Amino acid sequence: MKAPTHAFVLAAGLGTRMRPLTNTQPKPLIKVGGKPLIDHAMDALRAAGVRTAVVNAHYMSDQIVAWGRGVSDPRIVISDESDQLLDTGGGILKALPLLGSDPFYVLNSDGFWLDDGAPSLVRLAQAWRDDAMDCLLLLSPLEKAMGYDGRGDFHVDTDGRLVRLNDASRTAYAYIGGYMVHPRLFAGVTETRFSMNVLWNKAIASGRLHGLVHQGLWLHVGTPEAVVMAQSHLASR
Repeated sequence: MKAPTHAFVLAAGLGTRMRPLTNTQPKPLIKVGGKPLIDHAMDALRAAGVRTAVVNAHYMSDQIVAWGRGVSDPRIVISDESDQLLDTGGGILKALPLLGSDPFYVLNSDGFWLDDGAPSLVRLAQAWRDDAMDCLLLLSPLEKAMGYDGRGDFHVDTDGRLVRLNDASRTAYAYIGGYMVHPRLFAGVTETRFSMNVLWNKAIASGRLHGLVHQGLWLHVGTPEAVVMAQSHLASR
């Protein structure tokens, strides 16, 4: 398929785990490696040829809007959630008219990855199979996840389909904040505020949630301690 030209970037969260750093700024604007976290997401989008990035804003939204005015590549469109935080699924649903009718990327703005080889978003587009997938998540082996203290999110079947983590004897993978999704997955949704986990479970039930293992290191920057860890790693490279 042709590579997506549009992306949605999640930048509306309250960043409570990142306090006190988020007392005066939204988490996406915290600097790591000399630039705001959200600019690492922009780097990934540019490497994949994305032309338009829809960015949602809620907490200290004026700062996100001001940041967006300074970015020309990709073109930034703000999806205003000032009145109500819509969660990871509701935010995308509200922005669907801005994202077109083809599959698009979704990126978190509270972490980033380092590619080893081809850009991971390019690999997602190359791996996409429209007849078999509604959503394709980027995953990391736990040993390549810096700053992540969870036990993982999914198991991957031999054909790449995902199931929720439920078997200690099987390899666990963590979702790392990037994926491709087709707008059809949102068909029939009536809620305005909901988590994408609702739709991922729907896709799992129909066998249409797939995963691609990231080649490289994932830096999960969710706490002030993780910021220090990420800074140290980047400085050592």
